[in-house]
Amino acid sequence: MLGIVLAGGTGSRLRPLTSAVSKQLLPIYDKPMIYYPISTLMLSGIRDLVIVTTPKDQESFKSLLGSGEELGINFRYVIQEQPDGIGAVFPLCESQIGNNQVALILGDNIFHGNGLGTQLIKFTNNISGASIFGYPVSNPTEYGVVSIDQFGAPISIVEKPRVPPSNLAVPGLYFYDNNVVEIAKVTAPSARNEIEITSINNHYLNQGSLKVNILPRGTAWFDTGTFENLYDATTYVRLLEARQGVKIACLEEIAWRNSWIDDEDLLRIAAKVNNEPNKTYLESLVN
Repeated sequence: MLGIVLAGGTGSRLRPLTSAVSKQLLPIYDKPMIYYPISTLMLSGIRDLVIVTTPKDQESFKSLLGSGEELGINFRYVIQEQPDGIGAVFPLCESQIGNNQVALILGDNIFHGNGLGTQLIKFTNNISGASIFGYPVSNPTEYGVVSIDQFGAPISIVEKPRVPPSNLAVPGLYFYDNNVVEIAKVTAPSARNEIEITSINNHYLNQGSLKVNILPRGTAWFDTGTFENLYDATTYVRLLEARQGVKIACLEEIAWRNSWIDDEDLLRIAAKVNNEPNKTYLESLVN
């Protein structure tokens, strides 16, 4: 399965913070924001990732992430010239996708929870149709909302409804079979001239091939596109790391625990880290 991290867009809701830097390069406590969605895909067992960026920001992402070889993974980079909708990313990445299935995560979405990786791995093998998630929220009018029947089957998906049919927001993490490329190509743009991800999901829904999975209670999800959520996510990560003594979204640790790199590789990476707490943390994993 190919993983796509959508790190384009203008970040207009976070200006002036994003006037000179990509939103996905802003810090969430001790790491750049993009580390968190990348870590979610890595926890899902995905090693081949495409980072979609704006033209002006691509070199910054390359400088930050490199090729991924040191972590036993592969980063590729694709430019999205203009923000023409989340769904437009599939035709844009068609040559990278090839015959693969696709996992798409939005670059400003943060997921964390006990056993999250184990839960997600089941979506990376032999996907038929599409799998999305539902997350209970108190303010569903601000999100795409999915409603389900008593058996958990999806009934409808609507974007930012005035009268929400449920309180289940659809987070920015999606798993698709290879048909998503052709579906995106024939999806009509919305009134704002964008290929909406909701339209693609509704296509699968109308085909009867959309599955909805409710994220378990205790799973944290942040859409960090606002100042308030940016602050909340930073506070969440800081508190958990300080109290539990573990790192959230530590790419080196995930690669090591996935056996994509060994002890020697991890210690070699740690030796090059100038930040003493981070260096000590990585060394402690082996020791």
